[in-house]
Amino acid sequence: MRSIGELARASGLTVSALRFYDRSGVLAPARVDPVTGYRWYTDEQVAPARLVAGLRRVGMPLAGIAEALRHRAEPAVVGRLLDAHLRRLEDGLADARRELSRIRVLLDPEETPMTTRIVLSRVDLAAAVDAVRFAVGADPELPVLSGVLLDVEADGVRLVATDRHRLALARTPGRVDGPAVRALLPVDAVDEVRALLDTGAGVTPEAQLTLAGLDVTVSVAGRAVTATALPYDFPDYRRLLHRAAGAAPARRIPVDGPALRAALRDGGAPTVTRDHDGVPLAVTVLGLDESDGLRLLGPDDLTADSGELRVGVNGGYLLDALDAAGGPQLVLELDGPIAPLAIRRLDDEDAFSILMPIRL
Repeated sequence: MRSIGELARASGLTVSALRFYDRSGVLAPARVDPVTGYRWYTDEQVAPARLVAGLRRVGMPLAGIAEALRHRAEPAVVGRLLDAHLRRLEDGLADARRELSRIRVLLDPEETPMTTRIVLSRVDLAAAVDAVRFAVGADPELPVLSGVLLDVEADGVRLVATDRHRLALARTPGRVDGPAVRALLPVDAVDEVRALLDTGAGVTPEAQLTLAGLDVTVSVAGRAVTATALPYDFPDYRRLLHRAAGAAPARRIPVDGPALRAALRDGGAPTVTRDHDGVPLAVTVLGLDESDGLRLLGPDDLTADSGELRVGVNGGYLLDALDAAGGPQLVLELDGPIAPLAIRRLDDEDAFSILMPIRL
């Protein structure tokens, strides 16, 4: 048996916190001395106490801590609790940033944000929007993914979108005047910008992108779309890139884009059914033929474990990525059954998509 002080030292909780969690019914001692009222704990209670300490440090509400303890043998359940709490923290941080911005203006009304202007090709910008638009998230509980990131660099701007299951990137070179900045453009504004870029066809080859604080403006031929950037920190997409360090993929497979799109679109491509969160999901399985070309595998091809390369993906997501990439010749980069799949154009290495695999 451990005294309350010993458990406090072993878990990182204070003695007063352990008393509070006992009174709350979250972490009751194994034994309470009937005479002195002193609390005693077993060695098996150290791990739960450490879990409580960790959740307490990240501000998990008492009810959430209690539920996490009840389900600590079910990682998936606890994982959902942690994800929900993280979203609350992110929303709270975004609210705090907005309020602090208002406070700064109150303190210094004359303070003006730094402005960055980029002149770029209207056609290239339209192509970049088309290359990433399909990957914008639509989950209302993840507003940070509900737009396209504009990541301005020294010689252009990179567009990035992700919904956690897929990630799309495209880059447009341009003449940059101002500091490197980032802005998360709401999806409605992205669609307005895309329509504006079409109106400039035959009028001007250039578009101007202006970023000043949270204000984003795209101008083409005297017309403009202005929007307020979303006040969220977009995920660090560079860390999400599977080959950010430049490691070569296991396989680079040239494919006929139109033929593969047609096979996926008309329903003629074979699929296998897998359970996904309790719902049957048709999975497209990519493999190799005898000449190391791409082959779509069916259920009969998966009956034996031959050790061959097999990658399962959502066929609809793959079709979206192929449509966004366009072009007759594409390259699929495969690293294995649990590694992301990359889709690239042969003529544009800066525009590509990444799909998360589905375990077979």
